[in-house]
Amino acid sequence: MTHSEENYIKEIYHISRAGKEVVSTNAIATKMETKPSSVTDMVKKLAEKDLLNYRKYQGVSLTEKGSRQALRIIRKHRLWEVFLVEKLDFTWDEVHEVAEQLEHIESEKLIDRLDALLEYPDFDPHGDPIPDKNGQFKSREKTLLSAMPVNISGICVGVKDSSAPFLKFLDKNHIALGQSIKILEKEAFDQSMLIAIGEQTLQISHLIASNLYVKPIQEP
Repeated sequence: MTHSEENYIKEIYHISRAGKEVVSTNAIATKMETKPSSVTDMVKKLAEKDLLNYRKYQGVSLTEKGSRQALRIIRKHRLWEVFLVEKLDFTWDEVHEVAEQLEHIESEKLIDRLDALLEYPDFDPHGDPIPDKNGQFKSREKTLLSAMPVNISGICVGVKDSSAPFLKFLDKNHIALGQSIKILEKEAFDQSMLIAIGEQTLQISHLIASNLYVKPIQEP
């Protein structure tokens, strides 16, 4: 597969995981920042390789072979992100673009050794699950902070938005994975929140709360 074909397969997988079993060419074009006509040409090529099911005007879905390929690419991407953070001291807002380049390395032996070097991590620096060699990955209980009620605490376990500006905002405000977050107040008008993180309190918008995943803490 070419790098471009791998990028398409990966993004189609991500879109379908968001609840769209059949993905429109317009949705792919938006995600890939290209023209629908270019998407149509590419999905036809991928369908010829038995990576996609494609019907004109009805959208596409990944075949079993396509899903395996997508998970293989995602596994490499997320392992490289862990490596960049843990071994090379990259920050979590820097790793995505570098991992985008490294994910196209073909050597399975290299990726297996990378996995072993990192002691087989289950999640990447943004809290996303890392598929194993067989495409299996762990899931964990999580909910968006915006959906949590007042006076309930949760452990931050992931981000919905992994863009550099959002991650830099979290760093600036000392919000990181593994931290306990308690909702102190929630405004009825705009759903903004006053939260407690360690010794600090912070007012955050509904948009911020809608992009943070937490695992609720069971009260004794």
